[in-house]
Amino acid sequence: MEADAHDLGGLATGTKLGHELIVDLALSAESAIMWSFDFAAGNITWMPGLDAVLGMPGAPAEEVQTRLGELLAPLTVAARSAPVWEDFELEQPFATPAGETKWVRFRARTFGGTRPGGLLGIATDVTDRHQDRQAIADLADRYRLLVDLSPEGICVHENGLLVYANPATVRLLGAECPGDILDRPIVELVDLRSVPGMRKRIQALTTPGARSEPSELLLRRLDGSTIMVETVSVRTTWKGRPAYQVILRDVTDRKAAEAALRYQAALVSHVSDAIIATDSQAVVTSWNPAAESVYGRSAAEAIGRPVSELVGAPLEPGAVLLAGGVVQDTHRAADESALSIRVSAAEMNGGYVLVCADETARRRAEQDFSTVVASLDEGVVVVGASGLVESANPAARRILGMREEDLLGMPPTALRLYDESGTPVPLDEYPTTQTRLTGEPQNGRVVRVRRPDGRSVWLSLTCRSLSPDGELPAPVVNSFTDITERRAIRERLEHEATHDPLTGLANRTLVIERLSAAQENPGQPGLTAVLFIDLDKFKVINDSLGHSVGDKVLRIAGERLRHGARRGGLVGRLGGDEFVVVTHGVTDHGEIRLLTERLRDSLTEPITVDGRQLHVDASIGIVLAGPGDRRSPEDLLRDADVAMYQAKTLGRGRYEFFDVELRERMQRRLRLEQDLRDAVQNGQLWVAYQPVVDLQTRHMVAVEGLLRWDHPVHGAISPTEFIPLAEESDLINLIGMHMLWETTRELAIRRVRHGLDTHLKVNLSTRQLDDPQLVPAVAEALRTTGLPPHTLCLEITESALMRDSAAATGALSELRGLGVRLAIDDFGTGYSSLAQLQRLTLDTLKIDRSFVTDLGESADAEAIVTSIIAMAHAVDLTVVAEGVEKPRQLEILRGLGCDQAQGFYLGRPAPAGQLFPRASTATTWPVEPDPTL
Repeated sequence: MEADAHDLGGLATGTKLGHELIVDLALSAESAIMWSFDFAAGNITWMPGLDAVLGMPGAPAEEVQTRLGELLAPLTVAARSAPVWEDFELEQPFATPAGETKWVRFRARTFGGTRPGGLLGIATDVTDRHQDRQAIADLADRYRLLVDLSPEGICVHENGLLVYANPATVRLLGAECPGDILDRPIVELVDLRSVPGMRKRIQALTTPGARSEPSELLLRRLDGSTIMVETVSVRTTWKGRPAYQVILRDVTDRKAAEAALRYQAALVSHVSDAIIATDSQAVVTSWNPAAESVYGRSAAEAIGRPVSELVGAPLEPGAVLLAGGVVQDTHRAADESALSIRVSAAEMNGGYVLVCADETARRRAEQDFSTVVASLDEGVVVVGASGLVESANPAARRILGMREEDLLGMPPTALRLYDESGTPVPLDEYPTTQTRLTGEPQNGRVVRVRRPDGRSVWLSLTCRSLSPDGELPAPVVNSFTDITERRAIRERLEHEATHDPLTGLANRTLVIERLSAAQENPGQPGLTAVLFIDLDKFKVINDSLGHSVGDKVLRIAGERLRHGARRGGLVGRLGGDEFVVVTHGVTDHGEIRLLTERLRDSLTEPITVDGRQLHVDASIGIVLAGPGDRRSPEDLLRDADVAMYQAKTLGRGRYEFFDVELRERMQRRLRLEQDLRDAVQNGQLWVAYQPVVDLQTRHMVAVEGLLRWDHPVHGAISPTEFIPLAEESDLINLIGMHMLWETTRELAIRRVRHGLDTHLKVNLSTRQLDDPQLVPAVAEALRTTGLPPHTLCLEITESALMRDSAAATGALSELRGLGVRLAIDDFGTGYSSLAQLQRLTLDTLKIDRSFVTDLGESADAEAIVTSIIAMAHAVDLTVVAEGVEKPRQLEILRGLGCDQAQGFYLGRPAPAGQLFPRASTATTWPVEPDPTL
């Protein structure tokens, strides 16, 4: 067997090859090398370049011949017994000397006289195509489930037995599960009339991948019925053994399926690249449909013309070969539009084959992509499989503070990364490294990068592999956004969300979070102490000196608490002048007392603001919580607040520890406040009347309405308990108006019914004086009930008048304009002056019971009462003494010139139905109670 790498024209048979045969073979492949085999002489000849196709460039001809002979053996054996001009095709794998696996496709045709004299063929390197096929096979595995879910029946039979059936096949055959039909002879599932044709088609499928033409077939269902389907059988393998795959389609879908198959076949059989054959002078001899499409010229127009003229640019096939066989160039279509073409050239039978791939769209997309990437605000860095930076867009250079020449060729690990806790990221855990070595993406990793100029930037980093076939290590594209400013804003917002804007201390949210964290740490030693701190006298400072001064006082107080708290303690401001200190690891009450006293001492030191020395104190409530305490953080703050309130109640400027009894008292207080809201609607509030007696005539001249509450559970609730509750909430205005309407209505009725000239006294709360609806409500009550205005006397405590005398003066003047009378109650406890009494235009002064109680027992008390009576008479005020409980007190008051009196000695508060039947203009007080009432 001889080898000739230069002569394909002379064969051992002496048969002259047709020019059309060679061109036909050459045009059937993209880049191919011609070869021939003479059966008689056993000679193999080939064109230059076959050594490269066989993976042994530059090898001696003998080695090339040996390799080629081994690979062609199956073809040469089969072709000897084949008719002349029969085509053969074979793809063979082999190992190159470098250890790589390559694939070569041989296409050949027998030639000769009456019997084949040899083979003429081409050899094409199809290694890339096989790799693509492997990718397709992998894709097929991933989509194997689609076969199971296919609406068309797909089954496989081997040696006449059914070995696989998808769910659609199971349904077609009327089975309930695959087990009903698997391992059964295929002929049992086919109608007898269709069996011969089926066997004939199967026998015709002699090579792997061979398929039958679509044909109709009757299937026999398990229930005995038949169904007509269209079948296509394909020779395949099942577990490595020859088998047949059958696709079963409903006849109604046949045309659609045939159209789809034709479309798919057209896609497979027609390449999109222009394939052009020329002679040695670069004159076109063949022009495929893709060339017509790419260049806009028909084959009839192109054949016989120089290729350069047709592609609109100089194109010398020989020059392309000298340049390596592949060049990139710009061509022009018939309409003069520019085309970006990749030209591959190969020699063929004295001429050339040119494969012109139109990459215009891809090149334009690449340019557009490059422009987009360059204009992005997001940084984009490509790291090659070697682990070095290959490209970086302008945004990446700006964000990282580096020049392009410094970035290119640099390993990403040269930049130090830190995680969100500030810990350096190990080099082997860099996101780029992880993706490059594993192919797994990294999404939205937040890292801090130290720039060469020393600045730090926070990045949101995403890494993606650029290896489509999953080969590792893979090139990686890194995209990142500078989130430094966004993170700073977030941190500031988080700080603002958890800190008081005025003092910078923790707010309620952060205090609760820290308390929750402490409770979730059962291993923390000692007790947790919560100190609820309320500044005393702060309201006076805020109201008198303004909020700006008050804010400065709060900031100084917060800073003092911060310095005075234990190391590791948390200081917070809950709002207003309320602060909280949380400390852990407390061992006993003595330790927390020392801390509390230190905090109070720091707060009571003079505070200098705008040249003024100010003084504040603090009431502090303390809660201690040990391990296992089930109270929530809100409960702890509530209990500390309760203890603080108790400290304030006991005199301010002190501290109290919380206990369960204190909580129960507060809970009762809260329950009563809630029940008081419903008391008016539920009829639980009623009015008792206490007589007011003229000391000279001893006749009842007025009654004072006193509110009473019969609770459905707790019974009678003392006014000293529920009135303060009402005054501290918004209820006092509601129940005050209720009482005003009840008492004016009652007295108006009693005055008419009993012929009495009795006046009514009703107490006004401090909060009621601030109510803009007070005066209109009083006017409406008088108008509706018909009670003469001069018979209504509204009593205001001295402390209420002293709290805000200017506001009180305005409200009292409007009431005086209605014609009602006004009285100052509990006189002697508020330090009011004679001038103030004159300015308020009052009618009556009531001496506080604390002075009346000591009459007859204390000379000082008698002197004080004497002075009060004299002062009141000096400004024409009627004087009423409260709390008369003994005859001696009554006689002394009469002797001192007091006008009127009331008290238990003269009559206890009683319902209207008990009091008024005993009252008449001639009744002398005190009277003996009627035993029948």
